Amino acid sequence: MMGLIFDMDGVLYRGNKPVEGARELIELLKERNIPFLFLTNNSTKTPEMYREKLLSMDIDVPAERIITSGLATRIYMKKHLKPGKIFVIGGKGLHEEMEELGWGVVGLEGARGGLWRGARYVVVGLDPALTYEKLKYATLAIKNGATFIGTNPDTTFPGEEGLYPGAGAIIAALKASTDREPLIIGKPNEPIYEVVKEKLNAEEIWMIGDRLDTDITFAKRFGMKAVMVLTGVNTLGDVEKSEIKPDLVLPSVKELVGYLDALAEERG
Repeated sequence: MMGLIFDMDGVLYRGNKPVEGARELIELLKERNIPFLFLTNNSTKTPEMYREKLLSMDIDVPAERIITSGLATRIYMKKHLKPGKIFVIGGKGLHEEMEELGWGVVGLEGARGGLWRGARYVVVGLDPALTYEKLKYATLAIKNGATFIGTNPDTTFPGEEGLYPGAGAIIAALKASTDREPLIIGKPNEPIYEVVKEKLNAEEIWMIGDRLDTDITFAKRFGMKAVMVLTGVNTLGDVEKSEIKPDLVLPSVKELVGYLDALAEERG
């Protein structure tokens, strides 16, 4: 059976504006019982929060079909790491995932009082409210021996006005200040692939994304069909210059309907 994985930012929407044809495509997949997941490296929201955002664009999917790098980080930590206090740089979604883990989160007030010394982990994602103070305490904790974990490597993400700084830009600042390499959970890395494989039971997987360095690399690394759309970060010119080549390039997800129709006819 074939299953599809969709990146979200730049694929299904940009900012708060849906990509033309996205809703119709998802309804078609539901009608045909084609399994699919939404997989985003953006950790600022929980799956439930993303469900609400999608509903505002008239795209109706259950939260169980949405995987964020924040959720994947929580699952990975619970499965592979020992419990310990966490200092978090990230949005509301990542904070909620780390609270859900139940190991204890060191807040900024606690860090000011010296509790950063007891942090076993520093978990870093996209933080729209980033401050120098947060970077300072993260640096101190990592240099004190805390394990450095990044939700995802994206240095930018597509918004309505263009490309905005991503989690990877924040992670890069901490790499510079600590001289430490983080464990990265999100695409194109194995920790998030573990989560995908458990949730999507399909023999053939198509990965639909807009970034060569995350989505397409992720697909190639784990044997998926790599479909790139041009509504997000990378352009056709980027593809021509890159060593990483998608299997298929489409203007947007709207055109994917035709390919699914042709495939269904071919396979009877």
